[in-house]
Amino acid sequence: MNFARGTWRFLVGVKDLLVLLLLLLFFAGLWGVLGNRATVSVPDGAALVLDINGVIVDQAAEDDPLQLALGASGRSEVQARDIIRAIDLAAEDTRIKSLVLDLDLFVGAGQANLQSIAASMQRFRKAGKPIEAYAAAYTDDGYYLASSASRIWVNPLGAVLLTGPGGSGLYFKSALDKLNIDIEVFRVGTYKAAVEPFTRVNASPEAKAADQALVDDLWQTWLSDVASRRPRTDVSAWLRALPQRVAATSGDLAKAAQAAQLVDRIGTRTQFDAVMAKAMGAQEKPGALSYNGIRLAKYLAAQRSLAPSSGPAIGIVYVTGNIVDGEAGRGTAGGTTIADTVRKAISENKDLKALVVRIDSPGGSVTASEDIREALAEAKAGGLPLVASMGPVAASGGYWIATAADEIIAQPSTITGSIGVFAIIPTFPRALESLGVSTDGVKSTPYSGEPDVVAGIGPETRQLLQVSTEDIYRRFISLVAASRDLPIDKVDRIGQGRVWTGNDAKRLDLIDGFGGLDAAVAAAAKRAKLEGTPRTVDIEPGRSPVVEALEALLGPPETVSLPRDPFAKLAYASRSRLFALLLDARAMAMGPTMQAACLSCAAMGTPRLAEAPSPAAGLEGPLAALAGWLHSSSR
Repeated sequence: MNFARGTWRFLVGVKDLLVLLLLLLFFAGLWGVLGNRATVSVPDGAALVLDINGVIVDQAAEDDPLQLALGASGRSEVQARDIIRAIDLAAEDTRIKSLVLDLDLFVGAGQANLQSIAASMQRFRKAGKPIEAYAAAYTDDGYYLASSASRIWVNPLGAVLLTGPGGSGLYFKSALDKLNIDIEVFRVGTYKAAVEPFTRVNASPEAKAADQALVDDLWQTWLSDVASRRPRTDVSAWLRALPQRVAATSGDLAKAAQAAQLVDRIGTRTQFDAVMAKAMGAQEKPGALSYNGIRLAKYLAAQRSLAPSSGPAIGIVYVTGNIVDGEAGRGTAGGTTIADTVRKAISENKDLKALVVRIDSPGGSVTASEDIREALAEAKAGGLPLVASMGPVAASGGYWIATAADEIIAQPSTITGSIGVFAIIPTFPRALESLGVSTDGVKSTPYSGEPDVVAGIGPETRQLLQVSTEDIYRRFISLVAASRDLPIDKVDRIGQGRVWTGNDAKRLDLIDGFGGLDAAVAAAAKRAKLEGTPRTVDIEPGRSPVVEALEALLGPPETVSLPRDPFAKLAYASRSRLFALLLDARAMAMGPTMQAACLSCAAMGTPRLAEAPSPAAGLEGPLAALAGWLHSSSR
């Protein structure tokens, strides 16, 4: 026995020693990497190169540390604020001569973020600096950005394929009926269509009419914006006669786009680089650009030390992604996480003179939305002016949070409203009966074991859920009425779960004005009586030190595989939309009972990469995802 104990202690000691040695080696390597970082400098007469790979988001989510350590692919997300800041800095930077917009691997962005980035590109051109755009294929979002360029290039094998917003949704009722699964729904709002995928085989006439009005408004805004920057390009005429125009060039999509004046030049990447090298000067460093230029990440790193680190500041609070109870990392709006982060920032940073809450969320948990709203209201009560900045989507729970603000600013294409509430609970008595499983039991009160997902929800509980849902809806419209100084009956009429664009929201007094995050910061500075351009401080959860250490040691992860050719981009976007719909439906069914969420908003907002199912999975992936949701819901 003593020998066994001694052997065990020896093995534990060896294990601890090995762990200690590995940690020492890890931090020694990290120290070496950090210590040997070369100072980044901006070359004179250079081009700022925005190689936007993946999707543009308000707040990038963190990669999983274990996946990073194993060399897995990263998320391929670029923050809109980084792009806008770099463009605005470059407009005033005498070392930057032009801007190159590399959209070869660009997947998409929410339309409101596209409007903000396009506005910064217009400011760049007003500074007398040209913009060159290049891609093998342009779809809606890529072409919207490219339309701000001085010259648009397309690859000879490329195309401009525009489709407009919209697409098919998923309705699960028939599948649930076949599996004998019941979805109990309690809702308020004529247009609260978030639950319809579980209760119908298609969209209700009211929901379809509202969604059609939404996509029509978004598309008209897109067309107007593009026409203002490329007045000789008639996109509507291009789409009306697209097959004939392509046939006239014997199927050459690139030449057809050039003939319609959608693009200015056709050329390979080599030809594009040669033109840039002639204009900017050539470089021959291995692995670098072939012309005199600096990429986004390096340019921001070079400018970081120039940003003031003290003095009066505007704090920017980010509410991004689904709103969930408890803790959550970046890219998901954890109610507790954001509320605690706001309170901590205010208590520790006395330089904060006002707050901007930046919202890009289709909503989610009512309680988490209230947690965030309450923390912001406390800050306002403490004397800090508060302005809400709406990104691509600020609906349902996202709008609930915005009611804390003194002023709400959105883009014309922001998707907002959806003022409504629902409760959703899956139950399985029919499914169990079909398997030969019966239920029985005893109760001390009518509410024992309720809500009973096994035997079905009792009538008393059903009544309580409906009354509670109606009460939360009344609270919601009361919050909106008080914050917007509107009669409750008017809020009820424009509420009912209906979704609006920023254009309609302004007309209905749900927002105060148009603009991006910069406009909201300016409004907050004005309310705080700050002079000049205010300093900003991002208020968001800190990045994981493990992730930062791994990235410093191993370098940034490789991005997920992204498409380049025209039809692959369209197919990828369609798969991503399907994946997002499945995830949102699962999150809705598995989430909190009481929710203020908008399913269609998420599908039309910031796109999400199709991380899974994989493109090669075909129909198996979506069905597997649906099966997984049904399985986990039934446990």
